[in-house]
Amino acid sequence: MNLAPYIDHTLLKPDTTPEQIARLCAEAATHGFATVCVPPCYVRQAAEALQGSGVAVCTVIGFPLGYSLAKVKFFEGHLALNDGATELDMVLNIGALKAGRHEEVEDEIGQLAELCRLRGALLKVIIETALLTEAEIVTACRLCAEAGANFVKTSTGFASRGASVADIELMRASLPTHIRLKASGGIRTRAAALALVAAGADRIGASDGVALLAEPAAASPTAAYDSDHASSAAS
Repeated sequence: MNLAPYIDHTLLKPDTTPEQIARLCAEAATHGFATVCVPPCYVRQAAEALQGSGVAVCTVIGFPLGYSLAKVKFFEGHLALNDGATELDMVLNIGALKAGRHEEVEDEIGQLAELCRLRGALLKVIIETALLTEAEIVTACRLCAEAGANFVKTSTGFASRGASVADIELMRASLPTHIRLKASGGIRTRAAALALVAAGADRIGASDGVALLAEPAAASPTAAYDSDHASSAAS
């Protein structure tokens, strides 16, 4: 299986440099990844580097904690689209969700979803599954669908764990078929990526997408991923 079209080639470390972004973009163009996912301050550089390549530019909004004011997230999204992003990965207000302030959460998502729709862009909503109960994951998925998000995404990569097969299976069962899924966080092997795709993921957020393409497939992707994920969580 060719994983390249599933991968958002990601670099979101706080010490990211322009030279690293240039290398990320070159790798994405060479391998045909779906997007590069870069910090907002590097969107313009990435958009210029990838013009005509077929690789989209994604950035993050309200990242990584999600508790920025809704109007700040909206303005951040507006600026990112102006700079050339065509996909936005927004962290929802996790505290508001857990407090039961569902109307507030849905309104926040809906504002950015409408902005993206008008600008021909895609909105992915990061729900940070590591911090949610199963019931809260189901509720988050419902709110994302009702608000008009294009994707629901598992994780920022900054919480206690990233994506799991169980998360993706639950999210897929909780969403309409037209809402896509992005798995991210802790996906370090080809086996892990394949297991998540088999569970229903449409995108894979990975900081080393090139390695995922080069690594031989495991005989049992799901088992290999579960073992790798457990080891990563314990470390």
